[in-house]
Order: sequence, then structure tokens, then C-alpha cells
Amino acid sequence: MADILNKWKQALNRSSKAAFGRLATVFGATDIDNSTWEDLEALLIQADLGVGTTQEIVAALKKRVDREGITSAQELSSILREELLLRLDPPPNLEFSGQKPVVILIVGVNGSGKTTTIAKLGKQFSQQGQKVLLAAADTYRAAAVDQLQVWADRLFLPIITGQPNADPGAVAYDSIQAGISRKVDMVLIDTAGRLHTRTNLMEELKKVHRVTGKALEGAPHAVWLVLDATTGQNALLQARAFKEAVKVTGVILAKLDSSARGGMAFAIQKELGIPILYAGLGETPEDLERFNRESFVDGILSS
Repeated sequence: MADILNKWKQALNRSSKAAFGRLATVFGATDIDNSTWEDLEALLIQADLGVGTTQEIVAALKKRVDREGITSAQELSSILREELLLRLDPPPNLEFSGQKPVVILIVGVNGSGKTTTIAKLGKQFSQQGQKVLLAAADTYRAAAVDQLQVWADRLFLPIITGQPNADPGAVAYDSIQAGISRKVDMVLIDTAGRLHTRTNLMEELKKVHRVTGKALEGAPHAVWLVLDATTGQNALLQARAFKEAVKVTGVILAKLDSSARGGMAFAIQKELGIPILYAGLGETPEDLERFNRESFVDGILSS
């Protein structure tokens, strides 16, 4: 347990130092006054929590200070932790019941870490005893297919690929059919990276989503959005667009260890209500961790 906690703290070091590390200055004051609230509000906004979430947290803290008779700024630290935790949902149970294979569509913009995340997920599910099939439906970018193929070979995972520039919907359909015939437990489908501002590309992603349902009734059983944690509030715009297009059911925060903008996790929860399922804390497959709100909050507050 101590190793896992240290892993989170190390991964969130940049977020902690960049913004939350300045909490010591805010909480170092003897008494709580108007400047305490102003400094705290500015700090939380700079930490990418978003204006709405920040104002909500500050308002809640003010109420508690009045209700509980808190006068020392240092005492704010513990109740800030409590208020941050309240704004993150615990990740849902990922056990899927019913027809197999379970089809999970993985979406996200180019460069978000999507393909690498799929490989990490495949490795973890395989280690849990699941029979996994990868589907390389990002056919417009040869490097993406090659990258997933390299990961599949390295991790000893089967993969279905199509020809360059092949119809991604056809690759998704063939992969699900292969999954059914091979009696696999899970099919993880890599999709072409989409700029959330490009309507035509998002329409094609919708088509892939529809095709999976034709290949297997009820598919996709989940749609997971990979977000690059280094993009901060821009990730919120991406998440909103993908949610509207393909009904995203969960978020994976990739590159959290490279980001100073971990606070955007709170904005995603508040604005979209989409659960955060996993966090990328490093480069290896073992560094993809199930999201843990206590570890996350303690990590960003560790400075």
C-alpha cells in the first residue's frame, strides 16, 4: 500500500509543486481574512479546477468556517482535502455481465496516449485472466497500426488489423466477429484520433460506434475516452465533444505523471459527470492505475 501511495505522489509531483505547493503560503497566515479566500481562489483556478468548481469549493469552505468556528488558516488544509474528495466520484465497478465478448471502444484525439493506453489495458485484463483481442481500427495513420502491433507482439496479445486507409468500421466489425468466433472475453478497439472540432471526423466515429452494434447486439458495452492530462482545461472541451458524439462512459487520464494540470480532473467530474476510471502514472503497462480519489487528492496536496 505504501508503494502505491508513493507512486501516486511521485506521479503527481508536478501538479503538486506547480500550484498546490503554494497552499503552504495561503495556509501559513495566522488568521483567515479576505485575502485568504482571494489567494485560495486564485490558486485553485491556476491549478485547473475550473472557475465553477473553484467557486463552489470556496463557498463550501466559507460555510464550514462560519459553522465550525474555524479561525486559523492552517485548519483550512484538512477541510480543503475533504471538499476536494467530495467532488470526485469513486470509480465504478468494471465487471461486465451478459453476452461476451465485451466490446470497449477507445476514443480520443491524436497524441493523447490512446494507443499505448489500449495496450496497457489489454495487458492488465489479460493478467486478470481475461482473453483479450485488440482491434487496430485507426487505419488512417499507419504508425498507429504499427504501434499497436508492436505492443501486441511485446505483450503476447492477439490483434486484428486492416489495410492502410481501410474502412475503420469494417475493421471494427471484423474484429468483433473474430472475437465471437475465438470466444474471447474482451475486444478493445483503437479508433482514429479525432480532433473534437472536426465535425466530419466525429461523424465517422459515430459510424464506427453504430457498426459495432451491428456486429454484436448491445455493443459497444463501454466507450472510454483517453485524455492527455497535460492539456488542462482543453481536455474538458474534448470530453464534452466526445460525450455528445459517442456517449462516453468513462475517462482515462493519460500522462498524469507529466502534467502540472491534475486539477482538471475536478472540472471533468463537475461539468460532465463522467467517471474517471484509470490514471496513467508512467510509461510501463503496470503504471496504468485504477483511479483512486484519496490517492489523487493526497498526491496533489503532498507539497
